[in-house]
Amino acid sequence: MNNVQEESLRDQKKNRRRLQILEIARSIIATKGLRSLKVRDVAEAAGCSVGSVYNEFGDFDGVILTVNRETVQALTERLGGVPAEDPVRQLYGLAETYLEFFAENANLLRSLFEHRMEDDRPYPDDILQMVMDAFALMHPPLVRVLPDADDVKIALLSRTLFSAVHGIISLGLEERMIAVPPQMLRQQVTQFLDAHLLGLGILPAR
Repeated sequence: MNNVQEESLRDQKKNRRRLQILEIARSIIATKGLRSLKVRDVAEAAGCSVGSVYNEFGDFDGVILTVNRETVQALTERLGGVPAEDPVRQLYGLAETYLEFFAENANLLRSLFEHRMEDDRPYPDDILQMVMDAFALMHPPLVRVLPDADDVKIALLSRTLFSAVHGIISLGLEERMIAVPPQMLRQQVTQFLDAHLLGLGILPAR
């Protein structure tokens, strides 16, 4: 075996270990929540040392951030699949799709919004931009239903709508409080959008 082949095998092994660590971390977060994620547990499940985990990702934040990147990317792809022919129906579709994604991936989404960096380091700009890009999917339909509004108003409105829908869903699915059945939660989100759109002079979808 020559040096090139040996290097290729090492790279393949490194990639497999990296993917295994990510899958283990993602599974723990998804089933037990971010607070249950411990680097020693991940290393033990992956059959490697804690040092190997750090070598792959720089630190434990690196593991969590990589999982969070994958989560927001999956969310954005799901939201991007909402039909855009009717802008009002698109707004409702984005909210319903977010509810469905949240219900399926509650702990992963909570990790995205609740993770705090060690030593109070700033959250990476690329993930913040990815989240903003997800928010921005509400921008085009709002422009279509509010053609006279300026970009600043549309940007603020899209953030407000996204944040409000997120809050309704997050609290509704929170197990430590009185959980709301999915169908009732869907109705609450729809009622919120009805009221908010009417306040903007936009007829709700029917």
